[in-house]
Amino acid sequence: MSPQTETKASVGFKAGVKDYKLTYYTPEYETKDTDILAAFRVTPQPGVPPEEAGAAVAAESSTGTWTTVWTDGLTSLDRYKGRCYHIEPVAGEEDHILPM
Repeated sequence: MSPQTETKASVGFKAGVKDYKLTYYTPEYETKDTDILAAFRVTPQPGVPPEEAGAAVAAESSTGTWTTVWTDGLTSLDRYKGRCYHIEPVAGEEDHILPM
């Protein structure tokens, strides 16, 4: 890779994997009458906390992606993002959760 390419790639934004729960896990959120509510049955990978798994579903089902992209600033994240605000275990199913 030439030095010019490296320089151009490093300008603008820093790429990398995001921690979903920092943005999409909002346990204090109170639902509104206008919200669209959904529950997903999820089996987190070993070592992944339920909050991160639930937040990942909320992110990937709405405005999120696993990496930083230049279009992140073009939409109102707080208005359009999905939120994981509540997590329940699935009765009788070890390691399964219902993030909402």
